[in-house]
Parts: sequence; structure tokens; C-alpha cells
Amino acid sequence: MPGAKILAVASATDLDFRYGCTPAWWQIWKGLNEVGVDLIVTPYRGRAVESPWWRTAPNPLYREAELFAGARGIAARLKGDTLLRRGEENPEDTMGDRLTREAIWRYVTPRWQRHLERLLERERDIAAVIVFTVPMAHLRGIPTRLREQFDVPVVFYDGDVPMSLPEFGGMDTGFNYYHGADPSEYDLVLSNSEGGLERLRELGARRAEAVFWAADPELFQPAAVEKEHDVFFYGYGDKFRREWMQALVGEPSRRDPEIDFALGGMDFRGDTGDARMIGDVPFNVFAQAISRARINLNITRRSHATVYASSTCRPFELAASGAAIVSNPHEGIERWFEVGSELRVVSSADEAVAAYRELLDDPGAAEAMGRRARERVLDEHTYAHRARQILELVGLRSPVVAGG
Repeated sequence: MPGAKILAVASATDLDFRYGCTPAWWQIWKGLNEVGVDLIVTPYRGRAVESPWWRTAPNPLYREAELFAGARGIAARLKGDTLLRRGEENPEDTMGDRLTREAIWRYVTPRWQRHLERLLERERDIAAVIVFTVPMAHLRGIPTRLREQFDVPVVFYDGDVPMSLPEFGGMDTGFNYYHGADPSEYDLVLSNSEGGLERLRELGARRAEAVFWAADPELFQPAAVEKEHDVFFYGYGDKFRREWMQALVGEPSRRDPEIDFALGGMDFRGDTGDARMIGDVPFNVFAQAISRARINLNITRRSHATVYASSTCRPFELAASGAAIVSNPHEGIERWFEVGSELRVVSSADEAVAAYRELLDDPGAAEAMGRRARERVLDEHTYAHRARQILELVGLRSPVVAGG
């Protein structure tokens, strides 16, 4: 039986943009391919990037999007920063935001509607359209039009809940997804957050379901490399988690100078103590970077950590890599891993230092915890698992029984 054909409208396919979801989208698209889906991906930002797991359609507004992004970059530099930053609590919907949306509705939205209509006309047998974390307001009216014209279900997949909700306002690099949007246009809204589902329904979603993040166990697996760091954390900056960066990195690195702390990534603006900055870690060697550390930190942003079962990619990637994981408190983390057996959770600098010393002094116990965490991923948290779940929620069947 041939697999379903799905059209994916993606925030980006180019990993160079450093959008947090993009590496996860690659893995989930690979998972969809593994369960038999014929996937066509068209990006909202950047160029279309081909792979062995999907076909591509071009970005119809590539030049315009790059010009707009360049203008935002100039505006940020004029303010002496690298990004146009939002407030961390209830950022307002500014006049600039509203004017930007009006311009998008006049120029961008109609062109994207024509682009998607042409793709559906060309392919003819598309079983579903899934929008992967494109600002919902920018596509206003398009889901209704596609459903009426082609009788195809249209799904919105928000991988950033609760950060994407109006009260948080999205990441500094993005837009406020839901101001000016109508979630009821979509047949289904998928969310990485179980605790955020009710809020999505309040915003208008007729049906909202949780699909948690996961990891591809082929991309993330233990690597045979030498240990170089005692405690390692990698992240896209420290916004919304500075207090936990201080508790798990800043304070412990000063209290116990014998412990070697390393930070990968950039835009750390809070207290990182005596930790060494090692810069960016390319995605193709990220699993090796995890394996080079004796302990890996999962420091979840406040928004995700405090809204129940709001999954992020990192604990699944670390677990799939067989890492000994120490995490800040995260509401609902027990939904995915057994605390104490598959990872450790600490709630203060004192507890963090004690956990580090215990795991560093007993590497056998640390390795055993990492093995148990990877086994849990293989049993429950691969992207093949998630791909089959998505197909079931959309009402499609998979012709392939994929391993994992």
C-alpha cells in the first residue's frame, strides 16, 4: 500500500538559521519517511534544502524574507544588540507588530496562498497539509481556502508552546504567532506541550493534541570519544533560564573549581561563573560533543519548565546519546523519564554540586544511568513513534512498521 503524501510548510529547512525547532523538524520528517510518508517540504524562511527523506518545493518569497530579516538585523544593531529582544513577560503587541502584520497580509499571505494552491493542483493527491511553526497570523485565511478548494485537512504544528503563546510573545528572532490569527481555521493544532492545550483551545483551536519531542537514535547515540569536560551545557542563549544557569553552572563552578564546566552556544548574558565558553557546536557533531562530557545539563527555560509536560528536544537528545543527565526542575518530566534512575533533577546550587560530585566520583553509575535513559528513548521516544502518532491524529494510516 503506498504511503500518504503530505505537504509540509516549514519555518525553515536550513540549519544555519539556528531556529531551535529546525533540527527537530529534520528528525521528525525523517521519521515520517521511515513510516512511509511521501513528504514535500516548502520553507517559509531561507532556501529549500533537499535530503534523502523528503522532496522540496521552493520558498516563493525567498528574497523578500531575506530583505526583511536583514532590516531587522540592522534595527537590532542600531540598538547595540544582535536581536530585537522581547520582554520576558506579557510583551505588548506594538504598533510596529500590527503594521508588520498588515503588510504581510497584503503582500505575503496572498502569494503564499497561490503557491500552496499550485502545489496542491500539481500533486493532486495530497492527503494533508501540515504547517510547522510558521507564525500562524501570517497564513490567515489560507487553511480555510485550501480546505474549501481541495477538501484537504490542514494541521498547525506548534513546537514552541508555551513560548509561542501571546503572554510569552515568542523568541527574540520571531513573531508573535497568535496575535491576529484564527486557530479555528485548522482542523487540528498539534503542540509539544500537554499543559498548553487548554490555552490553545481558549485561543480558538477546535481540536488540540500533544505530540512530544523525541530523538532520532541513529543521529543521537553514544560516541566512542575521549571525555573532555566534566559538566557540559549547550543552548541557544539563556533567556528565561538565567536563574537556573546561575544555580547549575555559575555558583557550582565557583564553589568547586576542580569541576570543569563547558558551555556551548552563544548569547549567554547572565551568571555563568567560571565555565569555559567553547562556542557553537555544529549539529553534525553534537552527539559527539554530548559524549565528550561526563555529565550533561538539561536547563529548561522557565516557560517550558513551569507549564506541565511542555517538552523540549534536549532531554531526549541527551538520553538517546547515553548521557548522564542533570536537570533543573521541569513540571511533568516524569512523563518521559524516571527521575533518579534515568536522570537526576536538582533544585538548588547545593543539590547540583552534590549531584556532580556523586556522578563524577562514580563513573560506572553515571554510565548506567545514561544506558537506562537511552533504553527509554528506544522504547518510547523516537521520531518514528511520533510520526506514527501524527498520522493517527490526522486520520492517516502508515503502510510501514518502522523500528523504534
